[in-house]
Amino acid sequence: MSRPPVASERGAEIGRRIGVGLMYGLWRPRVLGAWKVPATGPVILAVNHSHNIDGPMVMGVAPRPTHFLIKKEAFTGPLDPFLTGIGQLKVDRAAADRTAIGQALDVLAAGGVLGIFPEGTRGEGDFASLRAGLAYFAVRSGAPIVPVAVLGSAERPGRLMKALPPLRSRVDVVFGDPFEAGDGSGRRTRKALDEATERIRKQLTSHLENARRLTGRRATLE
Repeated sequence: MSRPPVASERGAEIGRRIGVGLMYGLWRPRVLGAWKVPATGPVILAVNHSHNIDGPMVMGVAPRPTHFLIKKEAFTGPLDPFLTGIGQLKVDRAAADRTAIGQALDVLAAGGVLGIFPEGTRGEGDFASLRAGLAYFAVRSGAPIVPVAVLGSAERPGRLMKALPPLRSRVDVVFGDPFEAGDGSGRRTRKALDEATERIRKQLTSHLENARRLTGRRATLE
């Protein structure tokens, strides 16, 4: 079986620059703690997900180009070559997508930044229900996880476009301290991954609570 193509780092940097222009042009991001993202080496950004702009927002404000795992349903029409061209990774959430897994591990092996929505799908954005994929990538690669809280993107719909936040509204993006998901043993058993998932859940939930206090956002549904 041929190996999946390596996601383009140059493409991800182009995507980051596009994101900078769009996110700062349409809204007013307030970015806190971006300096906590390691400047080099593999990193996993674990992002809460309550609105469709959360991924593009993090892509635009993160200090390094990011390769997000994105559901394959988003890769339709002209978006397919565009998302692929800017280094984003297509994943089939209904099955164990070996191609996407291989691409994601290649990103980390090359010292890149992998972006993941650990809840698997858009919801309340509170990290209450995590899938095991984040733990697998973190334990398998040894990459540190940086929790990222996006707050304000789903507080209220815009007047002109109900599917988007109001134009020029403030969206807070808070980066947390990097942490290791594994227990240091290097084990990748089901038990070890379950323990890592629980460890991650606690870290991400704590970061979200701290981010809400720091930004003055209420701990209610976004």
